[in-house]
Amino acid sequence: MADLFIPAHDAGFFSCCSIQLEKIVQYFNKYKRCPDSVDRSQQFSWYKPADASIEEYFEPVSMPLRYGRWIHYEHYYQFLNYKTLDLKSLQRFIEKFFAPSKQIRDIVTSMERAYNIDYEKTFVVFYRGNDKVTETHLGSYNDFIGAAKEFQATHPDWRCLVQSDETEFLEQALLQIPNSFCFKEEIRHMPRSAETTVDKVFKETNFQFSKNFLAVVLIMARCHQVFCGTGNCSLWIALYRGSTDGFQQFFNTKWV
Repeated sequence: MADLFIPAHDAGFFSCCSIQLEKIVQYFNKYKRCPDSVDRSQQFSWYKPADASIEEYFEPVSMPLRYGRWIHYEHYYQFLNYKTLDLKSLQRFIEKFFAPSKQIRDIVTSMERAYNIDYEKTFVVFYRGNDKVTETHLGSYNDFIGAAKEFQATHPDWRCLVQSDETEFLEQALLQIPNSFCFKEEIRHMPRSAETTVDKVFKETNFQFSKNFLAVVLIMARCHQVFCGTGNCSLWIALYRGSTDGFQQFFNTKWV
């Protein structure tokens, strides 16, 4: 066997990515080598048109990975404390199979310029809400806003990037956290609801906004400090970051 086919998986963007990573790591552990190719064409059905290539998101990277030992990763790791994960080993797979395409990199650059982002003096507070409440304990707005204000009290000249899919969180955080900003036209948000998500409510614009959100995750991963919850989006911030240095996760009712 030289190739790997990823079965269809109808779910959120980074849920699809987590399934991909799981299957690739399983293959690597079993055959002690990477597959010659990975067919991911049946995924992201919520997002990309059937005739669009996966390379709209990720570009192929010719990069050998030498087998040294068993790599631990499964898609449910989104619900774990990310400080317990072997992010250093997983980063090799991220660099090879999930390297952002030029189109995504250009979106990142455009956003960096538009919002004048200085990563060394920017921290991010990311609240993934709405239907995620059915999967994990989200924490309150005050848990996140309070953590941001406490951090900023000792870093008054730093800017706070506020990111969320809940309109109410964005409004409250921008009002209460000094020197804060959020992306505007580049993201989507909606009034709080445990029944659905922006990908379902605004599905007609999913293709472009899934590219934007991949760029947003890359930007969040580069911020000097990260405050986030638990779930696939937060996990992929950690995976792209490659470590949990400067990374605070709201996990099981507390910050870790």
